[in-house]
Amino acid sequence: MKKAIIVVLCALMIVVLLFQLSRSRDYQVFGKLVSRVETTEKVVALTFDDGPTIHTGKIISLLGDNKATFFLTGEGIERNPELAQQLIAAGHQLANHSYSHRRMAFMSYQTVADEIEKTNQLIRSVGYEGEIYFRPPYGKKLFILPWYLQQQGITTITWDLEPEQDDAIAKDSQAIARHVLNQVTPGSIILLHVMFDSRQASMESVPLIIRGLKAKGYTFVTVDELLNL
Repeated sequence: MKKAIIVVLCALMIVVLLFQLSRSRDYQVFGKLVSRVETTEKVVALTFDDGPTIHTGKIISLLGDNKATFFLTGEGIERNPELAQQLIAAGHQLANHSYSHRRMAFMSYQTVADEIEKTNQLIRSVGYEGEIYFRPPYGKKLFILPWYLQQQGITTITWDLEPEQDDAIAKDSQAIARHVLNQVTPGSIILLHVMFDSRQASMESVPLIIRGLKAKGYTFVTVDELLNL
């Protein structure tokens, strides 16, 4: 009986550890992962996941001359290649957010490769020439995905600020901006979702975040520029 209890407890501990590992924002078993950059310069990287969608033009307009990094899905680029090209024309960085936006923690090696390589090809097809970084859908990863990324020399980019993680904050543009302004540090990577109708509060928070951070002396850079400081 005691042995059975010990086995069950050990199994539960393993499950908990794997769950924590799969959702870690600043650690993965293989390869390079960046959630923020240590720097004294007052720079931040504003990043957006998903799309491109019909809301792309609006976020381009709200950003103005401020640079951002867009982690796009392959499906989104296939549906709206001209919108991905608009992001490039506006001076923003494109990055890989998988093809189908499925959780990748338990995918086979070949499926992982297909998801990432197809999206990379689509990013190149719309004219993007810079280095392509990767962000796992939902931030989920375990062993196979990081192993593939390490073999390909692809850096995983996560984040240190995700105001939408709290449902109460996510529904209020003022609360989203306030969270970012209170928690930001030099070298932060900020994650927002603005590509869907359900993310109106996030879209409305963007000009508030830009004004607030500029008032604090911050400059907006792409992830690539942040990593190359």
